[in-house]
Amino acid sequence: MLWNKVLRASARCGVRLQSSGAAAASVKTSTDHSAANGFSFEFTDQQREFQQLARKFAREEIVPQAADYDKSGEYPMPIIKKAWELGLMNSHIAEDYGGMGLSIFDSCLITEELAYGCTGVQTAIEANSLGQMPVIIGGNEEQKKKYLGRMTEEPLMCAYCVTEPGAGSDVAGVKTRAVKKGDEYVVNGQKMWITNGGKANWYFLLARTDPDPKCPTNKAFTGFILDADTPGVQPGRKELNMGQRCSDTRGITFEDVRIPKENVLIGEGAGFKIAMGAFDKTRPPVAAGATGLAQRALDEATTYALERKTFGRAIAEHQAVAFILAEMAMKVELARMAYQRSAWEVDRGRRNTYYASIAKAFAGDIANQVASDAVQIFGGNGFNSDYPVEKLMRDAKIYQIYEGTAQIQRMIISREHLAKAKK
Repeated sequence: MLWNKVLRASARCGVRLQSSGAAAASVKTSTDHSAANGFSFEFTDQQREFQQLARKFAREEIVPQAADYDKSGEYPMPIIKKAWELGLMNSHIAEDYGGMGLSIFDSCLITEELAYGCTGVQTAIEANSLGQMPVIIGGNEEQKKKYLGRMTEEPLMCAYCVTEPGAGSDVAGVKTRAVKKGDEYVVNGQKMWITNGGKANWYFLLARTDPDPKCPTNKAFTGFILDADTPGVQPGRKELNMGQRCSDTRGITFEDVRIPKENVLIGEGAGFKIAMGAFDKTRPPVAAGATGLAQRALDEATTYALERKTFGRAIAEHQAVAFILAEMAMKVELARMAYQRSAWEVDRGRRNTYYASIAKAFAGDIANQVASDAVQIFGGNGFNSDYPVEKLMRDAKIYQIYEGTAQIQRMIISREHLAKAKK
């Protein structure tokens, strides 16, 4: 059903895609082939087609409108609807629930291309993946059909509600409470910095169900699916952020919100494990988004350096500028390899925490470095909003903060590294 829409939309864009069955077969074949023949940098035909489709969409639909959305802060729903029609969002939802069941690796290829166009738009789309992932990994059949299925029937958004005013990196500090009363849980508390918070159809919500402060973190919290129109759910004002301005970020207050027990994921006390488990699958796409931004910054800086002349020649011919471009290119290529390795690991059913954190930390850092270098190459023009690189520099900063700060990633990497060394 959805795949037929994708085929029709892709045909309009001049891109040929395989049928749903063929696509699934392509994923399985490519996985088996690469496993049998060892390490390979080759993409399957399907992967190249999705990459081409996403690249064409980003350059034709996102890039021309990105600056206007950045200035207005308006939510880019028209672009999101087109992306949904083309199958460029919710790609990881299984075919059983109307999706295409793409691998994390395949989804990352799409994400990088969308981020090249605008990471504000891409973050709005990627937040769906984060919100859905707890349901994908922890939902029962009925929950998946109800909440994942509706995402493939119309262009809806969802959100991941974990962060609070006093609990960001310290997830154990979450204070939102859920108290069981009969067949329901009554929730009170407040969340903050929730992407898609004011646009979501439903939320993944993490709340404390064990009031004992000594209760272990892995038993104290429960994950819920919460319909956004439930009485007592109160989204706050849209936050005015430094970058990614068209993304919808809000605080949400919960006052005596009633959630039926049928909306508990796995069971009471399993919430922390679900919330953290989602990151292993969503951090590779975040790293892919940062890489897409860095690639855009590199391309903009390269084009400008070949056109701008000083002392009678293009500034790209000055070694000082050429070396900056070389450093930028090195960083972009390595970030791409990092996110692809982390996605490859998780697609093979392996625990990829180590690689996911490396990819997220490194790509987030290089997005900031490369965007800053692009501004430097543009000189005074780079500091002006009439040129694209100042927006890239503003947009890049959040990659060192959301979905685990750069410092938290280093804590995870060091913990994983030392654990291996002690074996």
